[in-house]
Amino acid sequence: MPTDVPAAFRRDVRLLSTALGRVLEETDGPELLADVERLRRATIAARRANAGLAALDAPVTIAGSFEPQRAEQVARAFTCFFQLVNLAEERQRIRSLRERGPDVADSVAAGVREARAQLDPAGFDELVAGLRVTPVLTAHPTEARRRATLETLWRISALLDRLDDPHLLTGERNDDEGRLLEEIESLWRTDPVRRHRPEPLDEVRAAMALFDQTIFRVAPLVCRSLDRSLAAGSGERPAAFADPPLRWSSWIGGDRDGNPFVTHATLTYALERQSALALAHYLEESHALGRELSLSLQRVGISPALKRLADAAGDTSDQRSDEPYRRALTGVYARLAATLKELTGTEAARHAVAPQNAYATAEEFGAELRTIEESLKVNHGQALVAQRLHPLIRAVEVFGFHLATVDLRQSSDKHEEVVAELLKTARIEADYSALDEAAKRSLLLGLLNDARTLQVQGVEYSPHAQSELAIFRMAKVMRQRFGHHAIRHYIISHTETVSDLLEVLLLQKEAGLMRSTLDAQAVNDLIVVPLFETIEDLRNAAPIMREFYALPGIKAMVTRSGSEQDIMLGYSDSNKDGGIFTSNWELYRAEIALVELFDELNAAGMKPQFAAGPPQGKLAPSWGSAAHAVASVGATIQLRMFHGRGGTVGRGGGPSYEAILAQPPGTVRGQIRLTEQGEVIGSKYANPEIGRRNLETLVAATLEATLL
Repeated sequence: MPTDVPAAFRRDVRLLSTALGRVLEETDGPELLADVERLRRATIAARRANAGLAALDAPVTIAGSFEPQRAEQVARAFTCFFQLVNLAEERQRIRSLRERGPDVADSVAAGVREARAQLDPAGFDELVAGLRVTPVLTAHPTEARRRATLETLWRISALLDRLDDPHLLTGERNDDEGRLLEEIESLWRTDPVRRHRPEPLDEVRAAMALFDQTIFRVAPLVCRSLDRSLAAGSGERPAAFADPPLRWSSWIGGDRDGNPFVTHATLTYALERQSALALAHYLEESHALGRELSLSLQRVGISPALKRLADAAGDTSDQRSDEPYRRALTGVYARLAATLKELTGTEAARHAVAPQNAYATAEEFGAELRTIEESLKVNHGQALVAQRLHPLIRAVEVFGFHLATVDLRQSSDKHEEVVAELLKTARIEADYSALDEAAKRSLLLGLLNDARTLQVQGVEYSPHAQSELAIFRMAKVMRQRFGHHAIRHYIISHTETVSDLLEVLLLQKEAGLMRSTLDAQAVNDLIVVPLFETIEDLRNAAPIMREFYALPGIKAMVTRSGSEQDIMLGYSDSNKDGGIFTSNWELYRAEIALVELFDELNAAGMKPQFAAGPPQGKLAPSWGSAAHAVASVGATIQLRMFHGRGGTVGRGGGPSYEAILAQPPGTVRGQIRLTEQGEVIGSKYANPEIGRRNLETLVAATLEATLL
């Protein structure tokens, strides 16, 4: 190991490798350990010799001498070794983060300071009010590691963290090292890969483990960092966020592009599991709050609203008769338990004291928590808010009852097949796919202005058409059940023409997700998100969107539907198509062209209107958040770039902070969506401290990039 490697990292690697060696020797004999060591030393010698391929002769010869069973054992041993070394490297990264402290150049505090320095108060408040950062977890069916393996590695990581504590007693340290040996033996004896092909439901379960392990805990902490940074400069938080500054989205359960196993049933399962996890978290936190807020009326005052909440709880216990906060939280717990039952069909871990009605929305739940918060604040109980209640309120804002917005995605050619079948069956157009682009647009616009649906009763459509239509119908049901944030975006892979966008609008109309007609008061529930992937697609992105918005009724419909337009840019395919340099250049040009187009659309006869008056300061008025915009034809349309970055450099990967700052000036504007690809999700979010740091850099970079 190089001499400049930190001593703590060396210590961890030595501890882990020694423990692994003991496990190999005790479980499979000293001969296995000897073979592993022989190959390890030969490989190290080859690396140090720096003699090219010739230096590899010795390790290749050793590896070739193993029988198949021994070769498999040695390969597994090295796999375990590198997994453990990765954990040691992760611990060293955390040590470095702790040494840097919270107020470094890419921190939330630094981003807020920079924004406050560059903007006048009105412009700063507008930036903060419209801030929204959305990491999007993508599906990753090639992830081979089992959840059992991941959970074992998490436990080993936690033990390494404990062993970092210099105050551990000798007996405690010995116990922890013994548990470490047990976990490493479990890692060695557990089948490292799945023996069956992972299904979409496996991906959902793996993602839920990540939320449970890390994201639930760190997302409210990042919001709190932002709150504190804002208060540090002004003494109080600026105008309320129009939306939570941080939201989560996921493709897991909704991405059908190239995966026929994702169906309407998968979508239902994903949202039910997500909701159950979110509500279980709220139930645990509410129960813990009830235990902690044992404040007596003999010692504290309460607000009238808190008294009403406590009286409505149905808690008649004499033991809590003078503890209004506990009684209020007893009612909150009961309502959450009823909500869990209604939305997911499952029961809470603890029975409610008295039955209650379910919450209609997450906002209603959040409002009751704020009643508790305000009562504590006005009665000198501010210290009781910070540690659990405030993070719970932030969690409700970020996750709602749906946890993460599930994006739907499918390839444009699959939509065309369904539309062609619908039109042929309805005897409207025998060969839709053979039409030229102008004819397709004309036909689709006519159908979008017709209140009637295309589906013919009693006809059995092809399995593909039934499956695709079922997704749209289920999306409507899920939105009604879990709230409109549960499903908000429909991504069209391989968008090449305007008709690709119109086809998805038509399929929304068939399922009741688009109401009324384009020539009347049309509103569509799902944002139609084009994905421009190849070099040619990127060059055509702005022209396609210009032609789309020039169609009669489109601009008005988008405005009535929330004034939001997401556009996704593909890094991987453009890189494969044109190479790294060409890909980055064309992405840069496409973003500039799209921003110029929407600035033009918003300026041309579209006077921006804001609920709190016109924006002031240095920020251009054309980028106010959708929540500010008045739902009229004159409102500003919020353009939000969605960056489909992969994990590797070849797929647009790299440090997120630098990547966001590298966006063309004027293209971020306080809001960004970006994919967190399946192959790197674990490295970014498996550890809570690293996950928190990663999220903070995303928020800081979004603030700073907006100032460019």
